[in-house]
Amino acid sequence: MKTDIHPNYHEVNVTCSCGNQFVTKSTMAKENFTIEVCSQCHPFYTGKQKIVDTAGRVDKFNQKFGSFFKR
Repeated sequence: MKTDIHPNYHEVNVTCSCGNQFVTKSTMAKENFTIEVCSQCHPFYTGKQKIVDTAGRVDKFNQKFGSFFKR
């Protein structure tokens, strides 16, 4: 096995845009890392889904394909 070819594996402080902070390990050169979505604010984990409807696209989709999903 070759020596001195492996990257430095160290702790990184991660901060989410929602304010949640946690520590993980990574090979990236940064000590601090900022993310936009984490498990504390992602709709999949929180169960609170937010749909942003721009120009009525969701309503248009539901009118066109809504009957396929209703039984």
